[in-house]
Amino acid sequence: MADEIHVPELGESVADATVGRWLKQEGEAVSAGDALVELETDKINFEVEAEHDGVLESIAKAEGDTVTVGEVIGTIGEGNGSAPQQVEAEDAEDEASDEEAAEETTEEQPEAEAGPEAQPAGEEANGHREDGAGRASPSVRKLAEEYGVQLAEVEGSGSGGRITRDDVERLIRQQGGTSAPEKPAEPEADGKAQQPGPQPAAQDGRADLEERVRVSRRRQTIAQRLVESQQTAAMLTTFNEVDMTAVMALRKRRKDAFQERTGARLGFMSFFAKAAIGALKAHPKVNAELQGNELVLKHYYDLGVAVSTDEGLVVPVLRDADRKNFAEIEGGIADLAVKAREGKLKIEDLTGGTFTITNGGIFGSLLSTPILTMPQVAILGMHKIQERPMVVDGEVQARPMMYLALSYDHRVIDGAEAVGFLVRIKELIEDPESLLLEG
Repeated sequence: MADEIHVPELGESVADATVGRWLKQEGEAVSAGDALVELETDKINFEVEAEHDGVLESIAKAEGDTVTVGEVIGTIGEGNGSAPQQVEAEDAEDEASDEEAAEETTEEQPEAEAGPEAQPAGEEANGHREDGAGRASPSVRKLAEEYGVQLAEVEGSGSGGRITRDDVERLIRQQGGTSAPEKPAEPEADGKAQQPGPQPAAQDGRADLEERVRVSRRRQTIAQRLVESQQTAAMLTTFNEVDMTAVMALRKRRKDAFQERTGARLGFMSFFAKAAIGALKAHPKVNAELQGNELVLKHYYDLGVAVSTDEGLVVPVLRDADRKNFAEIEGGIADLAVKAREGKLKIEDLTGGTFTITNGGIFGSLLSTPILTMPQVAILGMHKIQERPMVVDGEVQARPMMYLALSYDHRVIDGAEAVGFLVRIKELIEDPESLLLEG
C-alpha cells in the first residue's frame, strides 16, 4: 500500500510553499531520510524527507506548483530497493507481457477486430495512448501541457519507450524555447472570458540565445516586499561620511590578539553595530514601528544584517545585540551568514528585527540608497572605504572615508532626527574607545 507524502508544517504564519525541484524521480528507490523534494517559502527553502524505504511511486505536484500545509504531493510505494533502471526494466517487461496477452487474445478472437468499436478511441492495441500520454508520468504530462508539446511527437528515451522530462525539454528547446504555458481563459468579474495577452516574440531569430529561468519563491517575495515598502512608506535618505582612520588603526593593533583570544575575526560590522545601538538609544524613534495610529517604541535591539545569497538577499536577525560584546556580535553575524548561504536559516532567524544594517561596500559600492525592511522605519547603509583628500587641522591629508546612508520613513522620523542619528554614529566611529561606554 502506498504512503502519501504530505507538505509538513512550514512555520508560524507561513501557509503555503512552492515546489522548487524534485530530488528523486518517479520509479526511483528511496531510503528513509532521503531528501525527496525541495520546497520554497517566502523566507527559506527546506527539504521533505522520506519516512521509510520504498519507491517513489508518483509525483502529484510539479515544479513551480503552489502547495499548502498537509497537501499530498506524492506517494511512496513498497519496493525492494531496486535502482531506477531496474524499476523501468520491470515496467517494460510488464508492458511486453501485456502486449503478448493482447496478441494471444487477438488470435483467439479474430472477429473482435471488425469495426471501430473494437478498441477505445485514442488508444492502441498495446494499451498505449496514441497521444503518447501513456508513456509519460503525471509531472511530464503536465510539463508538456504547459508548453503545448504533443507527446505523440516525442520520442521516448526511457526504457520501454517511456517519455522522460529531458525528452520534453529537448523538444521545447528545438522548437525555440519561447512557447509560453497555455492556460485556459479565465472569466472576468462580468462573466466574459479573459483571453491571455500576446507573448513577446524574440526579435531577429534570437530565440536560441534566450534562456528562461523560473523565478524562485524567495525572489518573488523579495520583489513584492520591496515594492510594498516603496508604496507604503514615505521613504527618504540622508547621507554623511565618516573618517575610518581611528577604527582601522585600532583594528590593526588588536585583530590578531582578538582572534586568538575569542576565536572570532574582528571586522567593521561589530563597530557599526555598537555605534548603531548607541545612536538608537539616543534617537528611539529610529528603533520603532508604526502600527495604525500608534508608534511602538522598542527598547530592545534586534539588529537585522543583510546577507547576499545565490537566491537573493535575506536579513537574518541578531537578537539582543545591545547585550553582546564585540566577539559575540562578530561570531553571531558570521554564524547567520553561513546559515544563510547554506540555506539553513529558520523562520525565527528572519523575523522580528527592529533595525537593519546593510553593507554594500563589500561589493565595491561607493554610495546607495537602501530600501526599508518593513515594518522597520529605518535602515543604515555602509559603503566602500576609499581614500579621499580631507582637510585636517588646516592641512590636506589622504583619509580612508566611508559614506553612510540612512533611509527612513518620513511619516515617523523627521529630517533633523535622521541627521542627528547619523552624526551620532559618525562621532562613535571616529572615537571608537567611546563605544565601550555605550554598554
